[in-house]
Amino acid sequence: MKRRDIVDLVTLSKPRIVVLALLMSTLGYFLGDPGPIDWIRFLGMLLGTGLVGAGACAFNQHAEIEIDRKMNRTKNRPLPAGRMEPALAAKMGWGASLLGTIVLAVFVNSPTAFLGGLTLFAYIAMYTPSKTASPLSTLIGAIPGALPPLIGYAAGRGTINGPGLVLFGILFLWQIPHFLAIGWLYREDYSRASLPILTVVDSNGDLSAKQAVLYSLALIPLTLVPTLWGMAGENYFVGALALGLLFLFCSFLLAVRKNRMAARTLFLASLFYLPFLGGLMYWDRLPK
Repeated sequence: MKRRDIVDLVTLSKPRIVVLALLMSTLGYFLGDPGPIDWIRFLGMLLGTGLVGAGACAFNQHAEIEIDRKMNRTKNRPLPAGRMEPALAAKMGWGASLLGTIVLAVFVNSPTAFLGGLTLFAYIAMYTPSKTASPLSTLIGAIPGALPPLIGYAAGRGTINGPGLVLFGILFLWQIPHFLAIGWLYREDYSRASLPILTVVDSNGDLSAKQAVLYSLALIPLTLVPTLWGMAGENYFVGALALGLLFLFCSFLLAVRKNRMAARTLFLASLFYLPFLGGLMYWDRLPK
């Protein structure tokens, strides 16, 4: 196999999305089980989650070859560029998805296997077809996107309960301003592909900006719940509040200015926000 072929297979898995999923599932695991690491369970969770994510992304690109071909940001992917046969992408999707779910069931536990299957279903059967049908696709896509920390938490705790659902909710809410910023930056690309996302159908940008502010605002109280529930301490509370206000300010900038610079600022703020919030949550749980 040539180096180009290996790179294309990795690209098919959308590695940036998979890496983010693994980081969030790792955070969820250690919040669910702060004790000594069960390496078989932990590594099984990482492998299974990574394979499920890679399989879902392969299926997504297989279904969107013609859409990707119309957009500048995606036209050089392996499938629309013609460097890979669609049948190979489908095989990778099936193989990675099934193997990942089996790994979660055998080496972790049944709740994580269920959540892995739910991730596949929501991403492939709900989110992918909704992208060409409704502006609500961003909300639908945020569901599978928010499941990795819950998978990690269920792997560590052995069950799905309130604290794990808080992690799910935080990542769900964060994704909306994040993707609205991306949608604003690439609205011409999405329009060229006839994708009716909110930033395309909302021609003057008013509704998109209001949604970014609304979800950023809702994120603040939810990120404070971990302290109230004993998942994190006072240092996290102060840091989460400061990060939330900064994120909200960047959303307000988009609402006021409605331009690419404001959208880029919000996008960069979203990239800054998530790892710092997760790091604060984990650091505040470490023995002092």
